[in-house]
Amino acid sequence: MGKLLGIFLIAFALCQVSHSERDWWENGNFYQIYPRSFKDSNGDGIGDLNGILEKLDYVKDIGMDGVWLSPIFQSPMADFGYDISDYTKVQPEYGTTEDLESLIEKAHSLGLHLILDFVPNHTSDEHEWFQRSVANDSYYRDFYIWHDGVINATTGERQPPSNWISQFRYSAWEWNEQRQQYYLHQFGIKQPDLNYRNPNVVEDMKNVLRFWLARGIDGFRIDAVPFLFEADVDPTTGTYPDEPVIADTSSCPDPDDWCHLNHIYTNSLPEIFDIVYQWREVVDQWKLEYDTDTKVLLTEAYTSFENLMRMYGDGVHNGSNIPFNFEMMADLNNQSTASDYDYYVRHWLDNMPEGVYANWVLGNHDNPRLASRFGAQRADLMNIFLQTLPGIAVTYNGEEYGLEDGYVSWEDSVDPQACNADPDTYQKYSRDPERTPFLWDNTKNAGFSTANRTWLPVGQSYESNNVQAQEAAENSHLKIFKKLTGLRKSEPAFSDGDYESVVGDNWLSYRRQAATGDAYYIILNIGNQNVTLNFNELYGYVSGKLEVVASSLQSGLENGQQVDSDSLEAKAYNGYVLRLISEA
Repeated sequence: MGKLLGIFLIAFALCQVSHSERDWWENGNFYQIYPRSFKDSNGDGIGDLNGILEKLDYVKDIGMDGVWLSPIFQSPMADFGYDISDYTKVQPEYGTTEDLESLIEKAHSLGLHLILDFVPNHTSDEHEWFQRSVANDSYYRDFYIWHDGVINATTGERQPPSNWISQFRYSAWEWNEQRQQYYLHQFGIKQPDLNYRNPNVVEDMKNVLRFWLARGIDGFRIDAVPFLFEADVDPTTGTYPDEPVIADTSSCPDPDDWCHLNHIYTNSLPEIFDIVYQWREVVDQWKLEYDTDTKVLLTEAYTSFENLMRMYGDGVHNGSNIPFNFEMMADLNNQSTASDYDYYVRHWLDNMPEGVYANWVLGNHDNPRLASRFGAQRADLMNIFLQTLPGIAVTYNGEEYGLEDGYVSWEDSVDPQACNADPDTYQKYSRDPERTPFLWDNTKNAGFSTANRTWLPVGQSYESNNVQAQEAAENSHLKIFKKLTGLRKSEPAFSDGDYESVVGDNWLSYRRQAATGDAYYIILNIGNQNVTLNFNELYGYVSGKLEVVASSLQSGLENGQQVDSDSLEAKAYNGYVLRLISEA
């Protein structure tokens, strides 16, 4: 048996409500769809709303409760929908408002809840608000962050008012010739930042939420929350403070790269929380006034752990229902140990406020896919991990069947982060590989589109590995995933059970059991060596037989097969879900 490093018993109690009384989102499974790459219904090479509608039964079949769509609002597509020119219209290449309403209706008929991506930090420079702000319209003049800039004492030339850097590299300030001022853009040049110190901006953005709530939307994933506020102008100097360079520049030597500065004036300012609390009040009031299902907020914030906990609420105000937990996505990799896995579970469970739900996010459209980050051999192990933890699970489309990153050449690159680099370094910045098209079947373009050219190439072999093939196979990544989501819905252990963990030298085991129902034991052998485990020694009270409920595709075990609790061999890179069926 592998060396036992430690035993951790965490009696973590979820909210004290029965499984049947839970709201639709609590303990739920959420699925992120990247619309541009999910399914193309009209052959133009770009995924769309009607394509999603065609495949919504699939989303229901894999066990989802909520479906989050990456941005679909009208946009010039400088950043593929994160540069919005009209928050109340659908981007034409994705469809129409009527198409979206049909999608909402179909989702609700299936018991699914549809969530839109809300991008509040910035608009497109083609948005009417920005155009009016450029023109110095009295209402819109201060909708964005404007400044005259400063005069360089040596050259006499005008330059940006601070050294702030964009997420997409280079200065976060851009000169506007018509207005004769600089505007702030913490992302692309075509994405000017809104000014949340202007109460009219705050109210108009609340009206965007109300507009879509009136059309039946069930919630919003709020983008880039830490960027909503920047330090105000220093009244003594009339300009903005420069941000300090990071202490160790060897980790980010390029002065044009966002990581080169310590963002104390442009990121995670205290004001961001009040805005989130105000948005929560909007959706809660809507539910009460119109007697609807709960409308949820999911917040994206790459920020400190303390800030994430505060995102839930401050004890007086409710905040995000699901402040995305990016700890594992950011800090776990294929070199991580079992202790690392266990640490991040316990860290969240031990520190979150009472009466809220944990959430787990292992992948999204901005990070390499699970099977690429952790190795294809661990694809099932990672989904077993995600689906058997207490709380809410979030899955990025394609990871349910082990989809890996696709190859995208420099010539085919479209991500602005990559395009701002060069042919030698673009892969370091590009998010295109995790956004390549969904693999539905073995027909042209993997069944994603009939077009001769798709917006991104499929980027990988799909003839024998696709959804259709995995559905037809006796066993597959997809079938394992569906087994796991079924357990979450049916077994009290996974909705109400405690988390009790045992950590070995490179394996993690944990027990899930509620007050009623069966006990389940999960094993994740993260390492490259097989280990033999004795559950009675590990937990002190387990004897008898264990039934294999689910296991990695390469485990060699079948569902329903019985194994001895005192001598289970866990193969390298394999995950297992076992049910205790008898006691000696």
